[in-house]
Amino acid sequence: MRLPVPLAALLLCAACAGTVPPPSTAVPAPDAAPAPPPPAAPEPVKVPEPKVALVLGGGAARGFAHIGVIRVLEQERIPIDLVVGTSVGSLIGAVYASDRDSFDLEWTAFQLTQDDIFDFRLLNTVMGMGYAKGEKLETWVTEKVKAKNIEQLKIPFYAVATDLNWGYKVVMDKGSVAKAVHASSAIPGVFEPVHHYGKILVDGGVVDNLAGDVAREKGADVVIAVDISEQVGNTNIKNVMDVLLQTTNIMCAQSMNHLRGNADVVIAPKVGGVGMLDFSKKKQTMQAGIEAARASMPKVRAAIDAWKAKKAAALQPRS
Repeated sequence: MRLPVPLAALLLCAACAGTVPPPSTAVPAPDAAPAPPPPAAPEPVKVPEPKVALVLGGGAARGFAHIGVIRVLEQERIPIDLVVGTSVGSLIGAVYASDRDSFDLEWTAFQLTQDDIFDFRLLNTVMGMGYAKGEKLETWVTEKVKAKNIEQLKIPFYAVATDLNWGYKVVMDKGSVAKAVHASSAIPGVFEPVHHYGKILVDGGVVDNLAGDVAREKGADVVIAVDISEQVGNTNIKNVMDVLLQTTNIMCAQSMNHLRGNADVVIAPKVGGVGMLDFSKKKQTMQAGIEAARASMPKVRAAIDAWKAKKAAALQPRS
């Protein structure tokens, strides 16, 4: 039977309607929250360079080894931010602190002779408190060091002497360079004591021949010390001068093990064969300083790196 067109169309629409899904009544999900940005990488901590101190010990003519050590430190670009010197260490240290130039130091120091230091006088021996007055030493320093006062030196400098009356350590950080070096180098009995700082002063080696503790007190982070007290034995003692020098040498050497503990690195040149007043072996002594410094460079760099690592850890922000 043929259906009327209107009815056929109606049935067709109903069939199609059965296949169309009803409109959804679900509430659309809200837009998802944006993912948080990744945490920013922390800025690298800027670690300052350590303040490096060079501590130069006493040992008379053996002090030319200090020059060799300083040359190597300069070549290896190890900064020297302050210098502490005792006895001949104060002499070499003052010359270097004046210009911060190892070649100028070498040129100047190699002109030094025994006659530039010891002004022996019979009157001093009979009536004074030492064989030599020490005026020659002061004159030499005055002529060779451009800066007249310690405050004018290019590198902060500290000279160590001993208060003869009370046995205290005296650290000279201002005033006359020449007078400070003279006082620090006034070996008891050999030189007359020096009146300075309102005190009577003698060689700093009597109380502190390797003054790493002074470097710490003055703010050093890394302390490099040069010990030239190797081998105190001396079988060539012939006069009172030899007795005085050897006695001082023994006294300084006995305290050295304790004093070495104040340094991060101790450089010990092989200068045992050089006499305290043997100015004829300048080049040999300087070469010993060069060799000892080169052998110690890994320790020097390790000490600097260790300080920087510790400082970096301390500066790291806490989580």
